[in-house]
Amino acid sequence: MPFIDQFTELAPVNLLVNIIDVLLVWFVLYKVITLIKGTKAVQLLKGIFVIIIVQMLTDVFGLDTLFWIMEEVTNWAFLAIIIIFQPELRRALEQLGRGKLFARTILQEAEEQNRLIEAMKKSIIYMAKRRIGALISIERETGLNEYIETGIPMNSITTSELLINIFIPNTPLHDGAVIMQKNQIAAAACYLPLSESPFISKELGTRHRAALGISEVTDAITIIVSEETGAISLTSNGDLHRDLSIEEFETRLRKAWFGPEPELVNSSIWTWRGKKNG
Repeated sequence: MPFIDQFTELAPVNLLVNIIDVLLVWFVLYKVITLIKGTKAVQLLKGIFVIIIVQMLTDVFGLDTLFWIMEEVTNWAFLAIIIIFQPELRRALEQLGRGKLFARTILQEAEEQNRLIEAMKKSIIYMAKRRIGALISIERETGLNEYIETGIPMNSITTSELLINIFIPNTPLHDGAVIMQKNQIAAAACYLPLSESPFISKELGTRHRAALGISEVTDAITIIVSEETGAISLTSNGDLHRDLSIEEFETRLRKAWFGPEPELVNSSIWTWRGKKNG
């Protein structure tokens, strides 16, 4: 329409449209990055960047044969990306179809957080009563893929029954740590770095040293159930909280994992409150 065309040619309108355009592009890129974060797609993207850099260098230094090879590789890159990233693209399309790719309500997030906390609490209570040793590390901002690769991949939805079965003595997966990513058990029987701090109490065993070690090099939260006493401990940011009651454990875990706790007021309004550190 001529009138609209004349209106959009105005400088302030063009500026606003360009700003919105850039913001939308950054938002889509952010969602794509969060979608592939913690997957093998991140490593594959690094490989693609290496190929692009090599192609630029071959052009600069006049390496014609290598440049031709890199050019052929990049010409087929689009098809290769579709094939390589097929699981991630499928998951993105499924989420888009369910309307969950770009938005998730506070209610949905709170329900999932409560489900994870309840699953963790139920499994810890069971194992603590029976003195079943356990070591569970929860990924936060710092990726734990380096340690996940040392264990047995699982990629399973977190449930209390699965956690309990993993740590039952004399089973193939009980020795080592479980590492969780978001709402999934990424791997079991993983090796964590042991803390080398000279100030650790001599009475602490390998599980506690591993929990402290991973908390010193990452921001992961790690839960320990003592095999000797059944005591519950938790590490975060290099600090060890020992002999926690189940109420203290739940409070510390929720605060460290999710931050302020959502609270439903009048069945329709959500507010946020911070629980006191137990």
